Amino acid sequence: MTGLLLKYCGNKSLEDLLVTTNSNAHYIGFIFAGSKRQVCVDELSEWLSQVDIKDKKLVGVFVNATAEEIATIVSKVPLSIIQCHGNESVDVILDIKTKVNLPVWKAIHHQENALKIMQSLSGIVDGYIVDSRVKGVWGGTGISFDWNAVPNYLEEAKRQGVLCFIAGGVSSKNVDGLLKHCPQGIDLSSGIELNNVKDKQLVDQLEERVGIYESSTR
Repeated sequence: MTGLLLKYCGNKSLEDLLVTTNSNAHYIGFIFAGSKRQVCVDELSEWLSQVDIKDKKLVGVFVNATAEEIATIVSKVPLSIIQCHGNESVDVILDIKTKVNLPVWKAIHHQENALKIMQSLSGIVDGYIVDSRVKGVWGGTGISFDWNAVPNYLEEAKRQGVLCFIAGGVSSKNVDGLLKHCPQGIDLSSGIELNNVKDKQLVDQLEERVGIYESSTR
């Protein structure tokens, strides 16, 4: 698969990693913020020593972390991208980019002023994750937003010349509805889990749908 980008996030065990590293994902995500999928950096380092990540890039997900906190983790695990999933300010993001020297993606929660938030970050971030807005939760809700808004987000990201992933409740059962809007990338977590564990069969089912989509667009 070379067209649609796939990011499998929320890997929280060696078992999860064995599933996602042997998938078609381009990016594998780890959550370092308070979450049921939060990972310990030392454990993650041990898991990574036992798997071949091949050509996949590792994404670290943080919520309102400081540049110093992120730099400490980057010194222990080979992250390729920093994903800021909180309400980080422009100054904080610039500080992270300066001190960590890695691309930064910003999560944008679907809401009335979401496009204005994206526009305020033009030239600052290197990509976006557009996620559902659920009160009291930063992400990983398994809830979708109105995908009719997807083209607007894609257009703004294209204007900025950066990547844009769609997240929130995507699974093999509903991905066809999202693919109609020709997203650049899809970010999944709960949609490829069975009993809170990454599941090879669900990954295969999702990638089958994506494969059919990509064949139809060639």
